[in-house]
Amino acid sequence: MRARTAVLVAAAVPVAVAAAAAVLEAGRWELYADRYRLHLTPVARRSCPDCRGAGGWWVGGANPEMEACGCWSDRREFRLRILPLPAIVDEPPF
Repeated sequence: MRARTAVLVAAAVPVAVAAAAAVLEAGRWELYADRYRLHLTPVARRSCPDCRGAGGWWVGGANPEMEACGCWSDRREFRLRILPLPAIVDEPPF
């Protein structure tokens, strides 16, 4: 019984990863994952009539700046902490 369950889980993992990748691509999200966190950030749409997938445009003047397009900047990002981050020690041990 346990062997059959292990085989089913092993077969389901690649299918779940492929499905998650397709959903993230369709929704225009970028995934960053490591052992400490999962981080989903929005990506500019290629079909946006304002920025045409560039994510924004440059505003001229004495100090030119990039103005973000609303196709991605108005969407919230999602962070899920899995493990606590290790403490950074500023002092030497002795």
